[in-house]
Amino acid sequence: MTYGDHHHTHDGTHDGTHDRTGTRTRTCIRARTRTRARTRRVRVALALGCLLTLVSAACTGGGPGGGAQESGDGKPAAEGPIVVASGLDVTGSGSVRQQLIEEWNRRHAGSKAQQAKLVELPGGADQQRSQLLGALQSGSARYDVVNLDITWIPEFAEAGLIRPMPVQETGPAADDDRDFIRRVLATTVWKDRSYARPFNTDVGLLYYRPDLLTKADIAVDKQPNAHWTWDQLYASVKTLGLNPVRSDERAGWTTQLKQYEGLTVNTVEAFADAGVELTDSEGKYSSSPTELKKGLDSLLDRVERGMVQPAALSSDETASLTDFAEGRAVFLRHWPYAYGALGSLMDPKAYAVNPLPGKAVLGGQNLAVTADSPRATNARALVAFLTSRESERCLLDAGFAATRASAYGSAAKPCWPRVAAALRPAGEDAPKAAAGTGEGGPRGQGAQARAAYIRILGAALTEAVQRPRTPYYGAFTQVLQSRVHALLAEERPDTAEAAKGLDKELRDVFAGR
Repeated sequence: MTYGDHHHTHDGTHDGTHDRTGTRTRTCIRARTRTRARTRRVRVALALGCLLTLVSAACTGGGPGGGAQESGDGKPAAEGPIVVASGLDVTGSGSVRQQLIEEWNRRHAGSKAQQAKLVELPGGADQQRSQLLGALQSGSARYDVVNLDITWIPEFAEAGLIRPMPVQETGPAADDDRDFIRRVLATTVWKDRSYARPFNTDVGLLYYRPDLLTKADIAVDKQPNAHWTWDQLYASVKTLGLNPVRSDERAGWTTQLKQYEGLTVNTVEAFADAGVELTDSEGKYSSSPTELKKGLDSLLDRVERGMVQPAALSSDETASLTDFAEGRAVFLRHWPYAYGALGSLMDPKAYAVNPLPGKAVLGGQNLAVTADSPRATNARALVAFLTSRESERCLLDAGFAATRASAYGSAAKPCWPRVAAALRPAGEDAPKAAAGTGEGGPRGQGAQARAAYIRILGAALTEAVQRPRTPYYGAFTQVLQSRVHALLAEERPDTAEAAKGLDKELRDVFAGR
């Protein structure tokens, strides 16, 4: 959702707002020079504080005792609360993030230093990122933990605004880290150091209308399955005889092609499917005009052969969800939270979900401790609680995608009971279904469909791909959105010419120019 995140406008997406990203990013990178001395002191302190951190993180059952601990730099921790800054939750999850904070506070009721407070930042993801950068660089906000879109980790780490996380090679902490889905955990890493813990993740999924496919005599074995391809989607659209000219006509599929982060995600998915990689693992540009043309052709195939909804070029998550729910598209590319959200917009038996054909992009948010937090040890303990097996199951039940592999298994630890009760609709009894069915799906689909959805989601996350890892991500995504949206709006798109211009701009962006 990131765009990944439910900073989305899922994961709050980037909304395309111009925030002088390139200038701010370059200033941010230069600022790291001034922070290196401080960072070295922090690293020494972190090494000394690791054992305390692990003990604190393990004791999430915390009772009334636990007073102030060390801040992570050898000094007594400052008084609470531990302030967590996050984007608005617009997923309809029942404020699960706030419920988890309240559960932590109940478990540490006897310690003022360990109380936590959630601060939700207004605006789209681009605005939230600008607010966080400004606040952490100036020291004007007292944030201890920041909930960062996964694409922001390199930028905040490079600028010295967040602390590296203690890493243990053996023991309980190492075993605990291995429970995170490998590709999801990789989003916390920059230059071989982990700077965060995965909070909630996201991945593109394909929603579709089995009733419309069946009515067109498309046999069940020809409908979406785990190995479905875009060519099979194109063939189905051809069989359906769809050729929309106006936005009120039924289309083959719809997605988010408005000039914002949704367009970046769709573009990167098409590029990845064509074997096009924009950067290497260190964020250095690695493509060419020839490769970019392949990627752009792949995206145009999806638009033209897939008979995309004409309104998609101005659609974000909400608009595309509405078009699908109201019958203006047979297929929909969307995030996991749409599985539950669609149940309130249409008959839950009228839609189904499948892995996205080809490559799907990861979204989501990671929790990081700020470099200047005077409550770093308590902040890390809070992060450990918020990303624990129980908390991740709460997030999954609320409609987010969990970051832990165990959350998707039959032996998953259940959500914290008081959080689960708070998330249930008023008057509804606790579920009696077996572990693995959860509570976050549409009521009309039942436990079996919910369990199948969780299996599909878990499998999709293990195969998902990342957007480029770079401290200049803000500048990159604005350039890509601008160039690609202009191409899609052309009556006769020239991908060769577009690729040349895009190549030149991307070379400058990834070099920090």
